Amino acid sequence: MVETSSEDRHEIWRRFLSKHWKVLVLVYVGVILLVVDAILVFVWVVGNSQTAGLVPTSLAQWTMGNVVTFVIQLILWGALLVGVPIVLAALAGWQWWSKLPIEEKIGYHYMGKRWRATGGGGGGISLLIFIVFCIKVYTDGKWNVAISTWTFNYLAYSWLTALIWVLIIFGIPASLALIWWLNHEMKKS
Repeated sequence: MVETSSEDRHEIWRRFLSKHWKVLVLVYVGVILLVVDAILVFVWVVGNSQTAGLVPTSLAQWTMGNVVTFVIQLILWGALLVGVPIVLAALAGWQWWSKLPIEEKIGYHYMGKRWRATGGGGGGISLLIFIVFCIKVYTDGKWNVAISTWTFNYLAYSWLTALIWVLIIFGIPASLALIWWLNHEMKKS
């Protein structure tokens, strides 16, 4: 593979920017509009949830049912009013890119070292622990009880219980898989 120098990369981007500056301005304005849209949707959902009576106005009166209802409503309205425009903009961008001449697109794809983002993740486990925590609160009969009446011990031990259950659910199969793999590798030798 041929390494492209940083000067060549800058020249490629300068050429791209000079040729397609109108599209980039449109993308910039679109991103600003989507951020404003997301903020307005959040403010609208907060106000609508309170006026519709889905959640109490005082945080001291919130229950787990209120928290889950609010989060689900926020996700659904956000997906509809923010996610759909993002998908439509991405489709428009893809259509624009696909209509560029192939010779021009080849010029923008330099054969440098590929960059791949790593890291992140871990959010799925947190979500799973939260779901197990919600199940525990529901089974304890505290789903529609104001969170302000909970003791700190109840909160801490409930989170710990949820964590232990998630570790058991994933730990036992992972341990069995590790034992099987070690046994399989020992038989190979």
